Amino acid sequence: MIGIISVCWYLTTPRPLFTRDDPAFATEGDPTHGREVFLAGDCASCHASPGQSDRLLLGGGLALSSPFGTFRPPNISPDPTDGIGTWSVADLANALVAGVSPRGEHYYPAFPYTSYTGMSLSDVRDLYSYLKTLTPVSGRAPPHHPSVLFAVRRSVGLWKLLFFAPGASQVTLTGDGVHDRGGYLVETLSHCAECHSTRNIFGAIKPTAKFAGGIDPQGTGYVPNITPAGIGDWSEADIARMLKTAETPAHGRVGSSMSDVVTNASMLPEGDRVAIARYVKTLPSRPTPKP
Repeated sequence: MIGIISVCWYLTTPRPLFTRDDPAFATEGDPTHGREVFLAGDCASCHASPGQSDRLLLGGGLALSSPFGTFRPPNISPDPTDGIGTWSVADLANALVAGVSPRGEHYYPAFPYTSYTGMSLSDVRDLYSYLKTLTPVSGRAPPHHPSVLFAVRRSVGLWKLLFFAPGASQVTLTGDGVHDRGGYLVETLSHCAECHSTRNIFGAIKPTAKFAGGIDPQGTGYVPNITPAGIGDWSEADIARMLKTAETPAHGRVGSSMSDVVTNASMLPEGDRVAIARYVKTLPSRPTPKP
């Protein structure tokens, strides 16, 4: 029994990928490009302090309900006490790419590091530089309230063994620069599959239902299928326009959490919206799962 416990303890050990003196972070990041990474990553939608209109006050605390408990995104403002003001670039990289905190703990996968893990280190550097320019916000988010399955944070290590490949990218590259840029945005930075997919009983995305829609992770509705089975009659121009204006080809408007996505996407360069549209149009067609 002791041997089994020892093996489990070893296998679930949080493993950061970078050290503070990692030469990959010797170069200063570009905060101007970091703003675009921030927008593409939809960071403000979860980390902005609730109850106020400034999306750049990143005090966290928004309640994210799920079948696995209620999770509260943390303060990621540059406040040195309650935020990430004392973090290094390596700390941010370990959070995004490895799902490991500076304290050496696993992050719950409510934080979409399963998608962010494919980020380029140059984008991590740039994002770090941008976050440093924002206003510090005092106060920490309330604690998480996970279900029994994740009551012991160390158990996330077992989840990672089954469903997480650090550094792995899900992008299908074709050599078309626009398509491949769109793949990086869709699969990694904008983490579209995290909402537009159905999950298994452990909360991991089902490969057979990726991008095919499903129950909203917060249980507040049904997220649409964005494969050709769902929006196959949309053109690239339709998708790019929706990301700019929230308007659909049928003269409707997207709502719910997608309205926040559009708020961010509308501020991206037009080329990025076109790239997202190009990639989405190449997704394999998958039927919409039944509720």
